[in-house]
Amino acid sequence: MDLSRELIEIRRDLHQIPEPAFQEYKTSKYIEEYLIKLGYHVEIVAKTGILAFKKGRSGKRPICFRSDMDALEVEEKTGLDYASKNGFMHACGHDGHMTILLGFARYLSEISDINRSIVLLFQPGEENAGGADVVLNDENFQKYNVEKIFGIHLQPEIPEGMIGSKPGPFMAQIIDFDISIEGVCSHGAQPHKGVDAIYVASKLIDSYQSIISRNIDPMEPAVLSIGKINGGTMRNQISNKVTLEGTLRTFNMDVYEFIKNKMIDINNGLQKMFNVIINTDFIDFCPPVVNDEELFIKFKEMMDKDKFIEMKPMTISEDFGFYQLKIPGLFLMLGIKNDKKGFIYPLHSSQFNFNENVLVDGVEIYKKIFEKSNVI
Repeated sequence: MDLSRELIEIRRDLHQIPEPAFQEYKTSKYIEEYLIKLGYHVEIVAKTGILAFKKGRSGKRPICFRSDMDALEVEEKTGLDYASKNGFMHACGHDGHMTILLGFARYLSEISDINRSIVLLFQPGEENAGGADVVLNDENFQKYNVEKIFGIHLQPEIPEGMIGSKPGPFMAQIIDFDISIEGVCSHGAQPHKGVDAIYVASKLIDSYQSIISRNIDPMEPAVLSIGKINGGTMRNQISNKVTLEGTLRTFNMDVYEFIKNKMIDINNGLQKMFNVIINTDFIDFCPPVVNDEELFIKFKEMMDKDKFIEMKPMTISEDFGFYQLKIPGLFLMLGIKNDKKGFIYPLHSSQFNFNENVLVDGVEIYKKIFEKSNVI
């Protein structure tokens, strides 16, 4: 069977068995069985992840190629014959990422003797579960002492078949936060007898908006958004409690700490002003994706100019940044936007899909990196 047809079959098989973070049991078994057929020795990593190793001639430390495995809790609405039906969906392209890495594994299996050792990593729990951090703390991964790491992500914002990336900060750090404001309940006709948590929430939201606009260097990207607010039980009652949920995205850890401390200062000030109790819980998910500049330069030099796009930083996030805290790494975007064929839906959409021909493009990118592994 030719590679393109095999990749399409693999992708469709994986697309029909989406599973949430650290519950990728069917997915893990599928990958394991495929790799064993190719002759790889397979190890378990991070509970449900899969790791395969191919030893090279040289004594150099191995390079690693990584794919994520988990799916989102999204009801698929693509109408595809092979659509998922279990309430989960590969709406972020992880089925494509796994397929590309398996295609690369097939390519490597057909080479009897390689110079550079290769680690193939299928990582669980990328979607807000910190699976990369779990992998880094797993002995089965640590023992290989990986020198460099590479990853590809499908990207519906750039044209189909194009490869995009940038040096330095590329994808944002993600920190979610939960806030509760506790006031005093009273009748709406007697507001002076209560402490209005809704009013305080409005002041808090308004104050937060000044943090980035008036305290952060305009050249330093950062986003602070509150996406959910809940409070009150009836129209004629002063609410005694409001909860808010939001997210913070930055590319610089120092900027994050500054914004976090500023939020806490605002909360403390509002507590004193209005005699309320404000509790804030910050949930750190993953650090920013920061591409190694030397790896980027070398990769760009080996790419066809008409196939490469140097991108701007993106405020979406990816836990690949955990690896880059310890290992020089390069994260790449493979374009899938195709207006004519209707491949226009964003990541995490219930209608997300892509032209499966790009899977071969992804394998070719990994092949180029492998072939240049002595210099990249």
